[in-house]
Amino acid sequence: MSTTTVKPTGTPGGKPAPSELQRARLPRWAPYVIAVGSLAVGSGIGLAADLSSRLQWGLISAILFVGVSYFLAASVEGTRQAKDRLATSLVWVMFLLAVVPLASLIFETVQRGTKVFDGYFLSHSMGVVADDEPGGGIYHAIIGTLEQVGLACLIAVPIGLLTAIYLVEYGRGKLAKAVTFFVDVMTGIPSIVAGLFVLSFWILILGFDFSGWAGAMALSILMMPVVVRSTEEMLKLVPNELREASLALGVPKWRTILKVVLPTAIGGITTGVMLAVARIAGETAPVLLLVWTNPFINTDPFNGPQGSLPLYIYQQYASGTNAGYDRAWAAALALIAFIMILNLVARGIARWKAPKTGR
Repeated sequence: MSTTTVKPTGTPGGKPAPSELQRARLPRWAPYVIAVGSLAVGSGIGLAADLSSRLQWGLISAILFVGVSYFLAASVEGTRQAKDRLATSLVWVMFLLAVVPLASLIFETVQRGTKVFDGYFLSHSMGVVADDEPGGGIYHAIIGTLEQVGLACLIAVPIGLLTAIYLVEYGRGKLAKAVTFFVDVMTGIPSIVAGLFVLSFWILILGFDFSGWAGAMALSILMMPVVVRSTEEMLKLVPNELREASLALGVPKWRTILKVVLPTAIGGITTGVMLAVARIAGETAPVLLLVWTNPFINTDPFNGPQGSLPLYIYQQYASGTNAGYDRAWAAALALIAFIMILNLVARGIARWKAPKTGR
C-alpha cells in the first residue's frame, strides 16, 4: 500500500504562507500619525487650490485618512484587517463630522455671548431700554421661559407617562394601534401648527388673552409625543422577569408598575423628559403667536403677555444693532446654560432614584 506525501504550500523558500491572523500589525500609534499626516496634506491641498473654507480642508483630510488607513492596512495586515480599519476610520470621521459643528457652535456662542453676560444682564429687563441702545437684560425673559416650560411639563409629563404605561402594560387591539398612530403623527407636527391650534381655540374662540399659559399649552403639545415615545422604549427594556416575579408574589399590577417597572426605567425616562424640555425651550413660533412679547417683568403666566428667551433672541438679533447682537448672543448662552443645568439635575435625580443593586 503506497502513501502520498502532501507538501505544504508556502513561499518559494519552503516556509508556510502566513495566515491573516499571523500577519504583521501596524503599531498602535499608526492611526494618529496617519491622521496628522492627512491633516497636513489636506491643508496643503487646500492652500494650493486656494480653498477658502476650512470645511473643505477637513473633508479632504478625512478622505485621505480613510484611504491611507485602508491601503496601508491592506498592504501590511491583509484585506480582512484592512476592512476592519476602514469601518473604524469611517466611524471616527462621522463622529468628528457630528462633533465639530456642535463644538463650533458652543465656542462661537461663548465667545460672543460673554461680552455682556454678567450679573446686570441677568438681573435687569428691557423695560426702560430700547432695542438699539446698550444695557438691559433678560430677567423678564428668564422668568417667562421658566414658567412656560414648567407649566408645559406639568401638562405633558403626566399625560405622556400614563400614555406610555398604557401602551406597554395594558394596550392591546385597535385602540392601542390608534394611540400609537396619533403619537407618531404628533411627533412630526410643526411648532407653528400647535401654536395656530391653541390660538384659534383658546384665544379666538374662547376669547382669552395672550399669556404664558397659552404658550405652555402649545409647548405641551410638542412635548407630549417625545415623552410618550422615550418612556415607551424605556419601559420595553425592563425585563419581563421582574414583572413576573412581582406578580408571582401577589403584588397587584398597578403596584408592580409603580414600585418595580418605573424605578427600573427612571434613568431613561428622565433623559427622555429632558430631551423634550430641550426641544420646547427653544421654540419661538408658539411663543410669538400666543405669549406675544413684553419687555417688562410679568410673573403671572395666566394674565397678559410675557417675555421668553427664544423670542428675546429673535427680537434682539432682528434689531440690527451691535448692542442687539451682543444681547442676542448672551441670551443664547443663557439658554444653552439653562438646558445644560436641567440635564445635570436630571442625571442626578436619575442616579438618586435608580434602584440600588448589592454585590
